[in-house]
Amino acid sequence: MLIENEFEVAAPLDAVWNHLLDVPKIAPCLPGAELTEVAGDGVFKGRLLTKMGPVSLTFTGTAQIIEQDATAKRIVMKASGSESKGKGLAEMTVTSTLERAGSGTKVKVSQDIQIAGALAQFGRGMIADVTTVIMRSFANCIQDDIDRESRGETAGPRSSAPVSGVSVGFSAFMLAIKRFFGRFFGRSSA
Repeated sequence: MLIENEFEVAAPLDAVWNHLLDVPKIAPCLPGAELTEVAGDGVFKGRLLTKMGPVSLTFTGTAQIIEQDATAKRIVMKASGSESKGKGLAEMTVTSTLERAGSGTKVKVSQDIQIAGALAQFGRGMIADVTTVIMRSFANCIQDDIDRESRGETAGPRSSAPVSGVSVGFSAFMLAIKRFFGRFFGRSSA
């Protein structure tokens, strides 16, 4: 399934580009993510904790930057993981493209995701909504990191707390409601 998101960071293009290439720095910005090893050659090992309602899942896997085009400001990362206590599998190719947006930077993120196991039970709409909520959190974290760096501060330690099923689920539910009513009112006014 292909899921696309975009966000803006109030920082120059080159600053955001360099920040996104620093995987150990951005890994803690993903809720529930923990980097466990930097294996070299753009390969990273880690763990992702996620909680959807009463279901807690832990995935372990690898991620690798397979393409970085400084001229086009395009990064492609391939990630795969398996559920620690189950038969769940996830593979994802993430393509991030950066472009100037006024004095800031727009980041377009395209995620081609294949999942099997417990996560596959959730529908495409719910997965897209949860991904949107996670991307918002990720964007806010990157903005905070870049703001701190511009003031000469270092980023404080971050928790690798799992993605909360309650807060993410509620936010995703609200997005689904907005999407539903947007379609409903969009049709009736046409």
